[in-house]
Amino acid sequence: MIDKIDKDCVKSQALQSVIVRRHPRFITKAIINADGRVFVASLGRSGINAFKREGDGATPLAAMRITHGFYRADRVQIPPTRLDMKPIRADNGWCDAPHHASYNRQVRLPFAHSSEKLWRADMLYDICLVLDWNYRARSRHRGSAIFLHIANPNGKPTEGCIAVSLRDMVQLLHSVGRDTIVRVG
Repeated sequence: MIDKIDKDCVKSQALQSVIVRRHPRFITKAIINADGRVFVASLGRSGINAFKREGDGATPLAAMRITHGFYRADRVQIPPTRLDMKPIRADNGWCDAPHHASYNRQVRLPFAHSSEKLWRADMLYDICLVLDWNYRARSRHRGSAIFLHIANPNGKPTEGCIAVSLRDMVQLLHSVGRDTIVRVG
């Protein structure tokens, strides 16, 4: 397992921004530009929306920082990165119950209220970066669990997240840091 940042990674600065633009032909696809590298991503099933609501399936039109990340240590080895990356455990969840005090926060499962499991049978959260949408100052029903994660191999849209291939995620991990802003527009 790689837990420390290598010397080359430390010498260069983190990417200032990752630009996410809707694909010109598909509302659930995006073109991402990250420091001159361009790749395709999946968006929410409702496309991009400036008025994000819990459960609407939209990716928020926003500029969001990457706060930290998770990974499945039993499945992937993360590359050197500036981000705080924690291994996912089987009892990790994310609260999506708008009226609960833990709304849009990591919780321990089993959890009596609505939540999403982070330990999944599929590979979508094998590497999962938490974006700060409705994270610091939470508002009920504004949306939760907006992540940058691994894309479904059949190209299915997300529930509001941004999803990229494992190969593209590994490239991003080398370049991003806590000051990197993901700009969806």
